[in-house]
Amino acid sequence: MIIMKPARKLLFVLCPMLVLGFIYYSSGKLHLHVWGQKQDNASPQLKEPTVAMTAETTAGVDATTEPAVASEPPKNPPPNPNPATGREPVVETVLTEGQVVGQVYDKQGFLLKLDGKLPSELQYKYGNLSEGACKPGYAAAKMTSIYPKFMKPAPMFLDKNFKRLGKVNIYMPPFGFKTQERIIDIILTATKNFGLGPELDSLSCKKCVIIGNGGILSNKSLGSHIDEYDVVVRLNEAPVSGFQKDVGSKTTIRITYPEGAIQKPERYEKDSLFVFSAFKPQDFRWLRQMVFKEKMRGAEGFWKSVAHYVPREPTEMRILNPYFIQEAAFQFIGLPLNNGLMGKGNIPTLGTVAITMALHNCDEVAVAGFGYDMNTPQAPLHYYERVKMSAIKESWTHNISKEKEFLRKLVKAKVIADLTNGI
Repeated sequence: MIIMKPARKLLFVLCPMLVLGFIYYSSGKLHLHVWGQKQDNASPQLKEPTVAMTAETTAGVDATTEPAVASEPPKNPPPNPNPATGREPVVETVLTEGQVVGQVYDKQGFLLKLDGKLPSELQYKYGNLSEGACKPGYAAAKMTSIYPKFMKPAPMFLDKNFKRLGKVNIYMPPFGFKTQERIIDIILTATKNFGLGPELDSLSCKKCVIIGNGGILSNKSLGSHIDEYDVVVRLNEAPVSGFQKDVGSKTTIRITYPEGAIQKPERYEKDSLFVFSAFKPQDFRWLRQMVFKEKMRGAEGFWKSVAHYVPREPTEMRILNPYFIQEAAFQFIGLPLNNGLMGKGNIPTLGTVAITMALHNCDEVAVAGFGYDMNTPQAPLHYYERVKMSAIKESWTHNISKEKEFLRKLVKAKVIADLTNGI
């Protein structure tokens, strides 16, 4: 048996202690991060990405960035809105102090800082095209650059596969077609066609213009320019005859609903498509009577007189996809959902619905005759009648101010062109 001498025992104990002491001393000098030890904020180490909060907004718009994916929810809740303004704070993601990465969006999902410049990824595709040449996919590309949630595929009209449209089959009119499937099937068996027509459907690039009914169109002499567009969209009963100098003579499609439809058959254009937009269940019953040339059986449920006859063959009639009403109302403008039912201030105007349709189905989009100037109550509301601007305030279904905010975003970012500069 080997017996260890006392001196060796002492060295055997001291050596490990010296080694541990050296490691502990070195960790302090070299700022080594030891598990369980709080990191020294003064240490010159690379910082992890952080989130900087600021209560500032741009142009008075509530704003947040797109949410970043996080492994754990934050332990502390975000600061409450400023009690003085009711605005939520802007969130900016930063890597180092003063360096902002990512984009800042408003609460609807639109880019806050808008300008008409082409993003670098679009500059190569569209920057070198000759002036006046149609830009394939331009409107959708620009829309996506300021509103990343935008998804282009959305058919203009309902076809025989309409029941597969998941976003609208759970809502009743005007935001969907729930409860109306059977009557729509009957109507579509007669209309048979579901596009703009062979000539327009075959175009690789389409320029569309939406003609609003605003009095701002008067004395602008835009008629010949409007007629140059591939697709000219008109709304409700807005006349063409007698106003060609300002509004043009061409009509590709006329979008309307029962109360807005032209009531005098002789005023219909010869070659335009009759596009029906439903806002309530009884509207579909009215359309069935127009398609099959049936006698009107009562006018209950309509807020004004309606047309009793539409001088169009069934093959010249279409049903507008109600998704455009839904998207414009809830996603683009931010109107109240109201459980998916029509209510006070949650219906977009037909003009904005038409613009939404065009963003999905046209390569370039322009508008004319849009814009309500509420500061001039005695100005003409429409280019074809004497109703004053103040009449629009009486509408309980529309929110004109919020709608104008949305349209201004499109114009400022040059997603659409405003030919009359009313927006």
